[in-house]
Amino acid sequence: MQRVVDLFYRFLEFLMILLLAGMAIMVFGNVVLRYGFNSGLTVSDEMSRYFFVWLTFIGAVVGFREYGHMGVETLVAMFGRRGRIICMIISNLVIIGVSGIFFWGTWKQLPINMSMAAPVTGLSMGWVYGIGFFTGAACVLIALERLFRLLTGRVTEKELAAFAGEDMSIEHLSERG
Repeated sequence: MQRVVDLFYRFLEFLMILLLAGMAIMVFGNVVLRYGFNSGLTVSDEMSRYFFVWLTFIGAVVGFREYGHMGVETLVAMFGRRGRIICMIISNLVIIGVSGIFFWGTWKQLPINMSMAAPVTGLSMGWVYGIGFFTGAACVLIALERLFRLLTGRVTEKELAAFAGEDMSIEHLSERG
């Protein structure tokens, strides 16, 4: 099962690479067209914005899985194992609540967004804002799985160290900064 999950996250990372590359190519191409040929592709402005939205929200899920989000690591690092577990439980409960609200808000907003069309491409805006379903659901699932492992005593020392920001090698820190 872990292999399937790892493959899924590798797919998400590859998708993020494609979105970033597509965004860079469209913006660069449009700059060249505007300054070199006094023309441009209006669709590239719109699509690069949509790619950026999707890239950001998919990246939030990948970052959450890797404990890459901002935390109060200085405070958590002062606690022992029991204190860290309590902080991690509280953190995951808050994340479940907030991500659930985010998913529910996307659900309530979807009928409005589906009825609106993008100005250039004509795409339904539901395609742009629908990423909230993925991000909200994925963060809830990750937090539920972590909470289950915390409550059943299956959390590893490596995970607690990552939560407290103590597992940071020089290479890992340079990637984050």
